[in-house]
Amino acid sequence: MKTLSLRSTSMAIGIALLAATISSTSFAADLDVSLVIKNHRFEPAELKVPAHQRVRLTVHNQDNTPEEFESHSLNREKVVPGGSKAVLFIGPLKPGRFEFVGEYNEATAKGVVIAE
Repeated sequence: MKTLSLRSTSMAIGIALLAATISSTSFAADLDVSLVIKNHRFEPAELKVPAHQRVRLTVHNQDNTPEEFESHSLNREKVVPGGSKAVLFIGPLKPGRFEFVGEYNEATAKGVVIAE
């Protein structure tokens, strides 16, 4: 009986430790980064983020017209209606430069994410 109780206690402790480890890694806080679209330009035009970390990117379109955040290198595209916000998740990224554009105003709406 004591052996069964000791095994049950050890197993319960092991499961609790495993659950705590999984919870801390699965629900690690994403880095929050903001990007503004104003006058058909991205501000800031250069976003620096840590490499190997998932990023929650909030795009706030302050223009009255819609804009599409598009990046082939980040594999993301999202239409952001005028006067609204959109959230995209990017990464974890390897170190490097990842360009993005506003598809509706490519001549002026350009930017880059730099993962360091």
